[in-house]
Amino acid sequence: MLEEPNKNYDVIIVGGGASGLMCAALCGQQGKKVLVLDKANKVGKKILMSGGGRCNFTNLYVTHENYLSNNPHFAKSALSRYTQWDFIALVERYNISYHERLHGELFCDNSAKDILNMLLDECVQGGVQIRTQCDIESIQQNEDAQFVINSNLGNFLTPDLVIASGGLSIPTMGASGFGYQIAEQFGLKVLPRRAGLVPFTFSDQTKGLTDRLSGLAHEVNLSNQRQNFVENILFTHRGISGPAALQLSNYWQPSESISVNLYPSEDLEATLLNAKKSTPTSLLRTVLAKHLSKNLCTELQALFWPDVKDAPIAEISDARLREIAHTLQHWQLKPSGTEGYRTAEVTLGGLDTDQISSKTMECKSVPGLFFIGEVLDVTGHLGGFNFQWAWASAFAASEAIQAPASNTQS
Repeated sequence: MLEEPNKNYDVIIVGGGASGLMCAALCGQQGKKVLVLDKANKVGKKILMSGGGRCNFTNLYVTHENYLSNNPHFAKSALSRYTQWDFIALVERYNISYHERLHGELFCDNSAKDILNMLLDECVQGGVQIRTQCDIESIQQNEDAQFVINSNLGNFLTPDLVIASGGLSIPTMGASGFGYQIAEQFGLKVLPRRAGLVPFTFSDQTKGLTDRLSGLAHEVNLSNQRQNFVENILFTHRGISGPAALQLSNYWQPSESISVNLYPSEDLEATLLNAKKSTPTSLLRTVLAKHLSKNLCTELQALFWPDVKDAPIAEISDARLREIAHTLQHWQLKPSGTEGYRTAEVTLGGLDTDQISSKTMECKSVPGLFFIGEVLDVTGHLGGFNFQWAWASAFAASEAIQAPASNTQS
């Protein structure tokens, strides 16, 4: 248990993830006495596992249009005041080597530990205290409008409380609904939540196909009525994963079908009709195998053209070739669901942003109570956008906490 003199803090942050550590460091370096409370045995676990252990820490092309929210304009202010270039400058100040992948995604060359260690070093510079394995039993306000946190580590008081406890994704990393519970306790509306950036699963004959193709990746245009993404899909034992599938999962509703274009940059009908003239003795699978892997082509052949699988392409009617081309560019699949929070990278939905200042992340009805990061109804696309939201929302809250009380609401 902590000594009595140490129980009063200028700022207490609940959650030692990306947004919580960023906010703590910024507040600490501006002279605030800061405490971070986290229920896990170590902070930053999701940082360490992100990007395959390399941490996709931001993206070169961040705009508010890369985010889903009930209020699509909410993220604009914070993203404009702490940009990807600001975080990149911090990374470069620590001489952390990084590289760009597709679509402006930035990853550490070595390890995600570089980003976590950078944040922890920033916290040390700010004199931030971090307490792990902290079970918070209750949060209340006293007659002085201070927040009283009762926990297994003792009671703590602060005028400024920041909830950075994340969402429901990957419960094995310590995710919980704690932030939503606190929001509801203070009378705030929490929007329905569901798993985002998550693989699709199947229960029909498609499951057998994806199981047999498990480990195979292929670039497609994956779409539904709301959105489309031209990136790889990855067949798995349970269904379809990979960047395109994870991205589209944010726009998918249960019972809906998704459309797979296996030739996203080609007029397949013209290709097949031309092949009929130029290589009339070729088999259809031979023509298609120039773009499709042998195993995928074999599975599709069994599904869509078993009756002409051994016929020279010259013997297949133009109408049938057009039909096959259309099918391969509009392959309809109906997921039975997703893998859920167990493997989801983010939580869609969350605290309704109408109750939060977009400039400060402060609750409009409860002065001194801030919400940052994933707990809010702001979800980024795959590719470093969710980390950038963590950095930007943390910065917005830290700025407001430094400012006079009359300037913190907007």
